[in-house]
Amino acid sequence: MTIRLLLVDDESLLRMAFRMVFEAEPDMEVAGEAGDGEEAARLARQLRPDVVLMDVRMPGVDGIEATRRIARDTPQARVLILTTFDLDEYAFAGLKAGAAGFLPKNTRPEELLTAIRNVAAGEAAVSPRVTRRLLERFAPQLMPGAPEQDVRLAELTSREREVLVQVARGLSNAEVATALSLAEATVKTHFSRVLVKLGLRDRTQVVVFAYESGLVRPARP
Repeated sequence: MTIRLLLVDDESLLRMAFRMVFEAEPDMEVAGEAGDGEEAARLARQLRPDVVLMDVRMPGVDGIEATRRIARDTPQARVLILTTFDLDEYAFAGLKAGAAGFLPKNTRPEELLTAIRNVAAGEAAVSPRVTRRLLERFAPQLMPGAPEQDVRLAELTSREREVLVQVARGLSNAEVATALSLAEATVKTHFSRVLVKLGLRDRTQVVVFAYESGLVRPARP
């Protein structure tokens, strides 16, 4: 399977550097490039890439709004946010907008390639623990007030809700199995049902959902 990429950055030299890295990989091809968020959303609809590598700070429509549009209009395209630092408010906003993950811009090429392959396979680019640390840091100021319970939670069984909470706290399937005294295969089954019932794609989205719905609250300083 060839992973089709859309590169989004307002710096043409950076896009060129990324293109050189990706085109050297036998399982990747650059389907297109965009210099701003408006063009990115349009090309995503037109080209239907597997993964969108998204810068945040761009003129006009920024990367967060572009991610929101792509998640809405081209949900099969998975967005990877590129941030200046590994834990910042842009990464938080990107996840909230529907990104599959985030990476710092100074990520080593081999780590970036691995993240792209993981995202294309439906996995998260960053671990739930990293996502949780991000939410613990920025959720209090960017998600003020008491969150409202999402109506989709009513679709979950009590066991599925327990699995959801444990995953949102950063536990792996094996760790959830130990915590709840279940077989790991049973945890995987419950988690798959959670994704389907909530309309979510991966563990990263599950962590964000848990905080937004109030199932998990940021730790008090």
